[in-house]
Amino acid sequence: MKAATLRGMLLAGLLWGLSAACIGAEGDAAQNGPKTAIAPKIGDLMTVVDKATSDGTAGKEWSTPVKLVVVFTGLALLPSLMVMMTSFTRIVTVLSFARKALGTQTIPPNIAIMGLALFLTLFTMMPTFSLINETSLQPYLTDAIDFGTATAKAGDAMKGFMLRQCRQADVALFVQMAKLEAPANAEELGLHIVIPAFIISEFRTAFEIGCLLFIPFLVIDLVISSVLLSAGMMMLPPVMISLPFKLILFILVDGWGLLAKSLSLGFN
Repeated sequence: MKAATLRGMLLAGLLWGLSAACIGAEGDAAQNGPKTAIAPKIGDLMTVVDKATSDGTAGKEWSTPVKLVVVFTGLALLPSLMVMMTSFTRIVTVLSFARKALGTQTIPPNIAIMGLALFLTLFTMMPTFSLINETSLQPYLTDAIDFGTATAKAGDAMKGFMLRQCRQADVALFVQMAKLEAPANAEELGLHIVIPAFIISEFRTAFEIGCLLFIPFLVIDLVISSVLLSAGMMMLPPVMISLPFKLILFILVDGWGLLAKSLSLGFN
């Protein structure tokens, strides 16, 4: 259902933008007469007309319908971008591992885990978002740069963040699969290389942290199982006895605070 909704929003945004462009072109043709009426082309609408003239002055900028299509498309893809290009993937995976290691089933509930992961993501991504605001958004709002330059600068800021978290082996893997020559600077790589490398790097890091989280709770489970087995209480579930001890241990070491601190400092 979510995938269908996402595709519907994207298609609706594209159709709305194209229809608005066509209506605007017809209105201009009606005012200027039949001699100046030119049928709009879809290829012209989706290409950038921001080219420098021979004397160095700036040319035309993206038309308003094209900008609206890009904005609506970005809003439709925002949840996916939030997961793929930020620290959200690592944080929510580690928090899920922590809940699984505690053995508390659905406590904390999924909405609480997602909420904590979201706000920790905003906290860890704030330097990158501030950089995007300073170098891309504010200059564009003040007409200092055009729309294409603003999006390029925002993409470079996100690429810099992802490259700092990527392992070189993961980046080299996708460069090899794409059959590209290794560039002298990783900043020259495209987002189609950096994003998947960043995702699998985040998965690896999250699973490493999850394994470390499981070790102390696994020891508690083993000790409780051994005690129950030696006492002859084989029918009593060890999880029922070990759960209070795991909760006490997690509270005494301030587990949530340690997780939040470790996850936040891991992106510095």
